[in-house]
Amino acid sequence: MHNPVSNSSTKLPDFHMTYGNILFELLSSPTEIHGVHYVQGLAVLGEGLSSNSADIERMQLKMEGVYVWPFRQLRMVLSNPLDGEANKPEEFFPLNPYHLLGIFSLQVLQESPREHLQRNGRSSPILEMSRNCKIQMAAQVFHALTDFRNGDQEHQPYEMKGLIESPKIENEGECFSALTLNATSVNVDVYYNKAVNYTLMVTFISFLQVLFLIRQMDHSSTQSGAAKVSLWMIGQQAIMDAYLCLLHLTAGILVESLFNAFATAAFFKFVIFSIFEMRYLLAIWKARRPATSGEGWEAMRRELSVLYSRFYGFLLGGILLMYELHNLLHYILFLLYSFWIPQIVSNVKRDSRKPLHVHYIVGITATRLAIPLYIFGCPKNFLRLKTDIVWCTCLVAFLVLQALVLLLQHYLGARWFIPRQLLPEKYSYFRRVDRGTLQVILGDSNAAADCVICMATVDIGQRSTDCMVTPCDHFFHAGCLQRWMDIKMECPTCRRPLPPM
Repeated sequence: MHNPVSNSSTKLPDFHMTYGNILFELLSSPTEIHGVHYVQGLAVLGEGLSSNSADIERMQLKMEGVYVWPFRQLRMVLSNPLDGEANKPEEFFPLNPYHLLGIFSLQVLQESPREHLQRNGRSSPILEMSRNCKIQMAAQVFHALTDFRNGDQEHQPYEMKGLIESPKIENEGECFSALTLNATSVNVDVYYNKAVNYTLMVTFISFLQVLFLIRQMDHSSTQSGAAKVSLWMIGQQAIMDAYLCLLHLTAGILVESLFNAFATAAFFKFVIFSIFEMRYLLAIWKARRPATSGEGWEAMRRELSVLYSRFYGFLLGGILLMYELHNLLHYILFLLYSFWIPQIVSNVKRDSRKPLHVHYIVGITATRLAIPLYIFGCPKNFLRLKTDIVWCTCLVAFLVLQALVLLLQHYLGARWFIPRQLLPEKYSYFRRVDRGTLQVILGDSNAAADCVICMATVDIGQRSTDCMVTPCDHFFHAGCLQRWMDIKMECPTCRRPLPPM
């Protein structure tokens, strides 16, 4: 849609943009006159026409007119619903369309839409209908040429080209800027099928994410395993699922006929973030604060209140941030999809060994990409958004790079990409213990030490590779202590914290 004329009227908002979108919802019914249909509906001016969002909300225009199919001519009258008389449906939508036909018939028979566009005079019989600002639309409706090859006559889209203008009002000029119109029809059945298929995809993806999350929770079921997982990583994914739940629920409310489909997708997202991810957050929180668990229910309740208040605080803050910075949505999505970075940083700081299951890393990376790639990468998405292949490519590369770093940390070590010169000194559990120290610890340099885990004798010889020594000078079998450290990062003998292996 093109806006060639500026508007100085105060009855309808000014148009500050050259191009914009209009949504037409039209309903036609045959009349007793052969070839003439009575048409009524609503025109909603979308974002892009005016710089003031409040003006856009007011730009909902009621429509009525006639369509004469032998000439493919559509003539409509648009009225601002804010006008006092427009609030009376019996005045705006008369039951008898012959009055409209009488007004338009001369124009329909004597001029084509092209001639109508080139006409200089703005005076029109429309003024006789009301003293309020009345807008007229002259358009020609025809089949889209690109769809004649498909052979599906029933579902061929229509195109509508013409002009929307207002007649001059005495002493006031024009009350509406002239707009050239180029519209394409939307097949409602195809649109609904696309929307339902999308919700089925979201439901299936949510089911897969539940399976991957259960696998990860089993992988880190111990206190030591849960403490290795980044709280920020799980929290960021939980916030993303909460946003998706709210978005799908809102879409179901706005489109009543698709409520069941969108509500199902919203329900699965609600289950993921409110049950599984919040439960996992709580497990990680408790694993990192073992002392709080023994202080009683009051201390635990305080810790829980802090956890939930922070989570929902970030959730609401993110909603406000996206509302204020909605023009930067692509950059905000990049920020949300950096959820693997907190885990990478945590692995380096703690030198964690295999905190995440490989299936969880690969599965979550693939499923998280499905929704943004459909919305911004599929040319036939049900939202009819313009595709952005460059942005989609950058998002995929960004998330895959994070997952690749995590996989290399899993197989090569948490600090594989950091030069050894920059790494802090790491404690060695296979350090050698001299005889003087053994005499102090065991009372006799020739005495044998027992592993308190398996209660068997430990070979503490200088060349033994099966003996591990903790910083508190306690001896264990290598296999026994490694299995113990997968459960608890504390000494089995004295309960002191143990450094990572």
